[in-house]
Amino acid sequence: MGWVPDNVIAALGNSHQLGIFLRIDTTPALHLWMGVNDVPLGFDSIDPDGTVYMGGGRLVGVPTLEVLVNGTSDSVEFTISGVDPATGAKMLESLPAVRGCAVQMGLTTLDDYFQPMSKIIPVWTGSASHIGESSSAVQGTSSATMTLSLSVVAGENTRSRAARAVWSSAQQKALSPTDKFCDATARLARGVAPVWPNY
Repeated sequence: MGWVPDNVIAALGNSHQLGIFLRIDTTPALHLWMGVNDVPLGFDSIDPDGTVYMGGGRLVGVPTLEVLVNGTSDSVEFTISGVDPATGAKMLESLPAVRGCAVQMGLTTLDDYFQPMSKIIPVWTGSASHIGESSSAVQGTSSATMTLSLSVVAGENTRSRAARAVWSSAQQKALSPTDKFCDATARLARGVAPVWPNY
């Protein structure tokens, strides 16, 4: 047996019933899956004792997931739509702070009774950026609904400056306390011409 269990590989050959699972490492952690009932399950390495993933509704689509390559990657948004405004307001008030929290996405196949066939197989890891909300205009006799979204990025591609983004003495010493390579960067930044050794 490899990374993906043999029975899941066999099921993928003739079925498209997938369970998509999201875990957000807040305090306490948020567990959500794209289904209609709660499922006791977990990632092997993250939830060794298992946990319960709450049903988040019918899966409409999964954004294209990218990894950080050469320092660039896009942010993706996981959305829940069709939420009534009162419920959405309560959800937003009760959510813990998500900025910077690890987000794991995994999947597994579902059997004929829509039950998971294995533990969650991790496929992507990102970092939560921010929560968004939007509402569409109500037309006719339809009810008002809102869409909640979670913006997630791969690597350190967030809106804030990444750690050690400039060559300052303090940041260089955070890597290596005895390194004096950047001690003169403030003086050189003012336009002082350095005196180079003459060999």
